[in-house]
Amino acid sequence: GHSIGVMLQTKGVLVVGYAPILDNHGKESYPAKDSGIEVGDIILEINGAKALNDIQVAQEIDKKCKEAKKISLEVQHKGQIKQKIIQPIYCSETQRYRIGLYIRDEAAGVGTLTFMDPKTKIFGALGHVITDIDTNDQIELSDGKIVESNIYSIEKGKKGNPGEKIGTFMLQSSFSGKIEKNTSSGVFGTCGGKIINPFFSSPVPIAWKSEIETGPAKIYTVIKDNTIEEFDIHIEKIMHYRNDNKNMIIRITDPILLESTGGIVQGMSGSPIIQNGKIIGAITHVFINDSSRGYRIFIEKMLTESGVISKAATAQKGRFFVVRPAWA
Repeated sequence: GHSIGVMLQTKGVLVVGYAPILDNHGKESYPAKDSGIEVGDIILEINGAKALNDIQVAQEIDKKCKEAKKISLEVQHKGQIKQKIIQPIYCSETQRYRIGLYIRDEAAGVGTLTFMDPKTKIFGALGHVITDIDTNDQIELSDGKIVESNIYSIEKGKKGNPGEKIGTFMLQSSFSGKIEKNTSSGVFGTCGGKIINPFFSSPVPIAWKSEIETGPAKIYTVIKDNTIEEFDIHIEKIMHYRNDNKNMIIRITDPILLESTGGIVQGMSGSPIIQNGKIIGAITHVFINDSSRGYRIFIEKMLTESGVISKAATAQKGRFFVVRPAWA
C-alpha cells in the first residue's frame, strides 16, 4: 500500500519520435527515418560502442560527423537486430550534427507497492507492465529502482479522464528496491529498509483465486503525503478464465475515496486488496468512462511472476509506479 517512485533505465536508447532537422536553407530532413528506423526501435550500439544514454548517443553522432564519418547503428526492431548506416546532417537550429530522432533512456512515475515477502525480500508492485508514454511499447529493462514517494496532490478522475496522483520521490526514503523484472503482471525485484503498514503488524496470508468471492473487500493506498489508508470496495465479477492482469472487476464504494479521487486514478496501480483477512490481488486498470470501476489482478499471478511461490516451494522441499526525450 505504500506510494512508490519508480525509475527505469532502458536497455539501450529508445526511439520515441522523429525530429526534423533544418539545414542552412531551411529544408527539413529525417535521415534516420529515411534509413528505415522506426518509432519503438531500440538503439543498442553506435559505432561499435554500447548506447548507454541519450546524451552519449547525441554526442557520439556529432563527434563522428565532425570527423567526416557516417554513423553505424545497431538497432533492435521488433525483436530483430539490424545494422543501419546513416549520414547525419548539420542542424542550423542546434548547431550540431543530428540524425532526426527523439530518443529517451529512462522513465519515471508514481505507483503503489503491492507486497514484500519478509523472508526473500522480494517485492511486487503496479500489477501491470511499464510502457513508454510515447510508443506504448514495453520498456526493456536495463536497470531500475523504487523508493518511497510523497503524494502532495490528486487530479480527480472523471469520465474520459482517469485522473492521477501527483507526488515526489523521497530523498530520505525508509526503503528502496532494485527492479529486476518489468512484466505484464507488474514490476518485481528485491528491496531493503523498513517497510511498515499500520494496519498489519504481521505478514498477511495469501488467498488463492479459488478462495476469492464477489462482495465487499478493502484496498490500501496513499492519497496524501505517505500515509497508507484503508478504503471499501466491492468485487463485482471474478474472471478465472482470463490469463492476463484483468482477473476481477471492482467498484470503489468508499465515500471518502470517491470524494478525494473520483475513484481509481493513475498511481493507484498496485494497491493491494484484502478480503477475509487475506491478500487477494491488486488494482491494475481504471475504466475510462467510469473511474469508480476497474480491473484487478490475482495475487497468485504476481507471486508466481516474482518467483516468491517457486522460491517458497523450493525452501519447503529443503526444509518453507514524464522524462522528456532528447534530440539526436
